[in-house]
Amino acid sequence: VSVLHQRMVGVEALLRWRHPEHGLMDPSRFIGLAEEAGFISTLSDWVLAEACRQLACWHAAGHTGLRMSVNLSPREFERDDIIERVTANLSVHQLPAGTLEVEITENILLQDAERVIDKVRTLRRFGVHVAIDDFGTRYSSLNYLKRFPVSSIKIDQSFIHSLGADAGGASIVRAFVGIAEGFGLH
Repeated sequence: VSVLHQRMVGVEALLRWRHPEHGLMDPSRFIGLAEEAGFISTLSDWVLAEACRQLACWHAAGHTGLRMSVNLSPREFERDDIIERVTANLSVHQLPAGTLEVEITENILLQDAERVIDKVRTLRRFGVHVAIDDFGTRYSSLNYLKRFPVSSIKIDQSFIHSLGADAGGASIVRAFVGIAEGFGLH
């Protein structure tokens, strides 16, 4: 929600698995298994397609200012076809590239950094927004942040939850916001 414009500007596709015995399962319980079993790309393709389909429906209903965020596994950036898979979904659903934001985590930096940076740069050239999710919890390298052509950082909720009660947490959030502003990020 944009406080400045007093309207909703974005949504995030959140994946849950309704297991017949275990109930509603959080991604932390099954994404790792999907990666290990080798079907994370199939799952990601389905999520991208469904997210773009839903966003196209909302745009058709007049909510054209919305942006959809979709989390992608770091494993996706090991594949050579990630750019085509993302842009194909935009094309199929006739969405402007700027209406999609791909969220990546900082541990993506542990891979071949130069290849990942090139892929992120290519996504950005197409107009797709790229955000670093859960910022501040893993490998927050300011050097990588300087080199990565991301459009925004999403401060991890562990820092946000204690804002009213924890002066240390508020200081960290202010520092992250300052860093984002310094790099021209949202």
